[in-house]
Amino acid sequence: MIHMLQNSDLLSRVSFLVGSAESVERLDETPARIPFCDEIVEFLNEVSRELMNNRAARAYSDVVTFAFWIRKASVLKLKERLEKKDGYIHMGKGVVFHIAPSNVPVNFAYSLVAGLLNGNANIVRVPSKEFEQVDIIASAFISVINRFDGEKQYIQLVRYGRDKDINDLFSSIADVRVIWGGDQTISELRKSPLPPRSGEITFADRYSIALIDSDAYLAMKDKKRVAEDFYNDTFFTDQNACTSPRVIIWTGNHKEEAKRVFWEEEHALVEKKYTFQPIQAVNKYTTSCLVACTDAGAKIEKRTDNLIIRVNVSELNSWLMDYRDNSGYFYEYDCTDISELKLLCDDKRCQTIAYIGDNKAVVPLLQMGVKGIDRVVPIGRTMDFDLIWDGYNLPALLTRMIVME
Repeated sequence: MIHMLQNSDLLSRVSFLVGSAESVERLDETPARIPFCDEIVEFLNEVSRELMNNRAARAYSDVVTFAFWIRKASVLKLKERLEKKDGYIHMGKGVVFHIAPSNVPVNFAYSLVAGLLNGNANIVRVPSKEFEQVDIIASAFISVINRFDGEKQYIQLVRYGRDKDINDLFSSIADVRVIWGGDQTISELRKSPLPPRSGEITFADRYSIALIDSDAYLAMKDKKRVAEDFYNDTFFTDQNACTSPRVIIWTGNHKEEAKRVFWEEEHALVEKKYTFQPIQAVNKYTTSCLVACTDAGAKIEKRTDNLIIRVNVSELNSWLMDYRDNSGYFYEYDCTDISELKLLCDDKRCQTIAYIGDNKAVVPLLQMGVKGIDRVVPIGRTMDFDLIWDGYNLPALLTRMIVME
């Protein structure tokens, strides 16, 4: 048991959105569960209903998407796909300490559910930045927990500043530590030791790209829907999500026509929906100049304003992502052979390829043995969370196997 007299001062510096210091004290008494147990499936389904019936929640597409993902039918599909039938007994590892990224509002909730579905008690550090989505989801969990008393010990949503002592405390009782937020966050958290048998899952800085077949795009009837999908992948998070495409690769026979139509549709949508700050234009211009110094063939495409900056580059190399920016900043490249993407995708930082066209076009690239690329998904689906993520099999990493002979 955690010695609360010793740690009461530390926990007094923690704000509990869900849970309490007393609950943290009893975490070592909380039993691990089998993955996808009936109790948690029913509990999450009720949280889903709570969110779906919340008018404030319906104002945020990321909250609605999360609510849809945790409904019973969706969770049972996950169970059917991922449940192990290997003759071993699978159990949660115990306590999972999650550190959510500061710039993606709903990521903390997906990480929490990954821990819950795999049979664990969870301490989740939510974003330090105030997001209404965090409060909406936390309120839904509180409401449902009051009807599912047995779940109280499994969910601690906390908020605190940069405090190594608190990181030390939560790490010391963690059977698994899950770190989102990038390289700097990982380095900082690794200063807090874990128990010898504990594991760690880290989600480092990554980047993503889009592969668009110009012919396939021009053949699509609902181009406004495509613009919405691309907006959700990029502008919705200011391109801060690792899944947000930053390089647009054009293939096919009608690249210029497809670009014209695609960006006209996207600009009209961004102009209508996106809140743009002057500092974003300054940052994007500065980044463009830095790239021009490195790639003599780089060219800023014509534009009427600074909402969308497109920089056409003459070659694809991993160094390009050292000059990535956000808030509507894109590199573009005209591709004639998929092998031209090898240097960009041979970087372990390369995470997702979002595509329009035939996803089989990526297969020859994968067969080259590139060290990047963990996901190939349609444009509009880059932020769809799954328990196989960033190349990690989360169910395998969040559970232990018991051999019965």
